[in-house]
Amino acid sequence: MALEFENTIMQEQFLEIVKSEDKEALKEFLDDQNISDVAHLIDEYPEYEHEIIDHLSIHRAASTFKILDLPTQKRVMRDLPPEKIAELLNALSPDDRTDFLEGLPSSIVRELIKLLNPEERKITLSLFGYPENSVGRLMTPDYIYVFENNTIAEVMENIRKNGKNSETIDVIYVINDKGELLDDIRIREFLLNPPDKKVSEIMDRRIISLNAYQDQEEAYKAFKMNNRVALPVVSNSNKLLGIVTVDDVLWVATEEFSEDIQKIGGAEALDEPYLEIGFVKLIKKRVGWLIILFFSEMLTTTAMQYFNVELGKALVLGIFIPLTISAGGNSGSQASTLIIRAMALGEITLRDWWRILRREILSGLTLGIILGCVGFLRVGLWQVLHFYDYGKYYLRISATILFSLIGIVLWGSVMGSMLPIILKRCKLDPATSSAPFVATLVDVTGIVIYFSVAYFMLKGYLL
Repeated sequence: MALEFENTIMQEQFLEIVKSEDKEALKEFLDDQNISDVAHLIDEYPEYEHEIIDHLSIHRAASTFKILDLPTQKRVMRDLPPEKIAELLNALSPDDRTDFLEGLPSSIVRELIKLLNPEERKITLSLFGYPENSVGRLMTPDYIYVFENNTIAEVMENIRKNGKNSETIDVIYVINDKGELLDDIRIREFLLNPPDKKVSEIMDRRIISLNAYQDQEEAYKAFKMNNRVALPVVSNSNKLLGIVTVDDVLWVATEEFSEDIQKIGGAEALDEPYLEIGFVKLIKKRVGWLIILFFSEMLTTTAMQYFNVELGKALVLGIFIPLTISAGGNSGSQASTLIIRAMALGEITLRDWWRILRREILSGLTLGIILGCVGFLRVGLWQVLHFYDYGKYYLRISATILFSLIGIVLWGSVMGSMLPIILKRCKLDPATSSAPFVATLVDVTGIVIYFSVAYFMLKGYLL
């Protein structure tokens, strides 16, 4: 509540100053605000976004621009004059600039790159040379490097001279004459050692680096495991190319999470905000999976047609088809979601497949017995309490429900847990083993299990 109150006061002050057209007062007001608050003002009052950008220093404008969502960034850039666009693009860090340009059509990107100064243009084009979603697209060349024969005094002088333009000075990178990465040293080591000491004397050569061609998800895992604010990026020959900072990796993690959630829901990942994406494009993103799932469900119809004779003889079996099949789909969806999450967080690997299988067999069996007992009691109670007459063989029908649920829930758990692992082993995205997809597969096999158990239990009685 206190934060909302403060935001309301800030917005009222902003509107008052803007309407007064006092440019100096507006500049002072914006300079006193946090970058996140300035970005919030742009989101809340798009009609004043140009006044806001124009009255910020270029570095604060760039810092604000980088945390805006893509549609807002596009709108800001679209309406700015060319000279202001050039100034803003050149002020953005290379990784943030590349991230923004990736979301634009290639024709617009070509025009915007022309506005960059020669040095920034060269850096941007080099970053675009790496595959999409690779670490190379995230890295920035703004970092401090030193040589192993430098003294600490020379290092500190280097930091004072070049640190202002560096993405971070928390870690200093040591290279040799060939540009190969030798070590990364936290700045505290330079501060706590005497000025005449050599860099080589404080090196431990325990270094963690990323390859420029690695997937960005691997970078997220590396940061998570090693508690770093930045990691060096090297070529295949161990040449230091740049660094990746934790703020960029957090954005990647957010995007990957959103993409996986959409895939788990049975749709292609949207590369634009929901309300911004075109209607035709939205349909295309959804219809593919729906067609696949529809054809898969046709197999369920085929399975039911195969058992049409049995269903005609014992119509009571049809009552329990939704009950038994949905239980298998639900258990499969649960298992699939749990395994996908565990794989995304690095809690399990492909080597753990046997442990996962054993665990899901036990879990599926236990859950199946619990649900089966509930189904058994449901049929028995409805018969005894005269809610419904299942006939004189109601106990056998109860047993059919019991054993069917055990088999279907067990199968659903196994399918849901193994499918993401199989897809990962085939180098496909495990998130595509979505809940609807698993449920559809279990529906088909569930029909077969249900009628097979029913045929065994009721042969010579109802069948």
